[in-house]
Amino acid sequence: MTELQVRVVRGGHLESAHEVSAAVTDAAGTLLAVSGDPEMVTFWRSCAKPFQVLPLVEDGGLERFGLGDSELALACASHSSEARHLELTDRFLDRIGCGEADLACGPHPPLGPAVAQALVAARESPTPRWSNCSGNHAAMLALSRLHGWSTEGYERAGHPVQTRIARTIGEWTAVDGKRLLTAVDGCTTVCFGLPLRNMALAYARLATSDAPAPTRVRQAMLRHPELVAGEGRCCTDCMRTIPGVIVKVGAEGVYCAALLAAGVGVALKVHDGDARAAPLALVAILRRLAEQLPGAPGVPAAGLEAWHQATIFNTRGTATGVIRAEGRLRFSGPAG
Repeated sequence: MTELQVRVVRGGHLESAHEVSAAVTDAAGTLLAVSGDPEMVTFWRSCAKPFQVLPLVEDGGLERFGLGDSELALACASHSSEARHLELTDRFLDRIGCGEADLACGPHPPLGPAVAQALVAARESPTPRWSNCSGNHAAMLALSRLHGWSTEGYERAGHPVQTRIARTIGEWTAVDGKRLLTAVDGCTTVCFGLPLRNMALAYARLATSDAPAPTRVRQAMLRHPELVAGEGRCCTDCMRTIPGVIVKVGAEGVYCAALLAAGVGVALKVHDGDARAAPLALVAILRRLAEQLPGAPGVPAAGLEAWHQATIFNTRGTATGVIRAEGRLRFSGPAG
């Protein structure tokens, strides 16, 4: 097998296989490793969040509203709706003079399995602050407040907030406005479509830039991995376990990572959008980079057991199979 796949094996037999395309680039845009089609165009979804918050940082919003690394990490997050995430969302909104009613994102079941089960057991219903994107939306509201723009419709294309963000996305990905696809994300705001190679480029630039705003974003995410996702989530586990790595999930099988010491970015897409397969594909790529790319950090098994190989259980809790990534990256350049 040449290309990377995530394979589901039950009873020793292959049950399904999820194809993966991926790109690994340096900050100059040089492709260092690939799987499948590195030019595949797909939507960046929540992997765009660290770049969506850059305008707020660049324009002095953190200082204006007294926001710290915690709020900034939450603005980059697809959080699990844990108590700390909800409390921080409330504090964020209060500091910018907004409330939950100002959030355009809608409620959904928590991404954290334990939180979702607790919510059902308590017979409670989530509200917009429970959205995994509530911190990101709070940052967009803050950008509106900072510039005196109306908060009405801040999430929609054509609003000054989205125009500012789209310009920033284009700059970091090297995809101009004419080639940058846009659509409506699950959280109601604008999402962006672009090649995997350009997603990886943006994360490589995030890894290497010494400008104040991206440095602050890196610092916030690395200091607060528990806010970027949550307990038992791949983003948080990787950032706690692998030194100098920023990891961010997106919907429909998209993942991105920035490896600070190696100065590279990673972007992947599981073709069929399978959410189980994507974190396994990411960790497999990080492991292969550790083996062949200078400066890439090691990927320990301890702390990442669930993301090296996942066990399939039946309804009685009996193990019935495994999900694992197989295949290899195709390297070029210095790692070739």
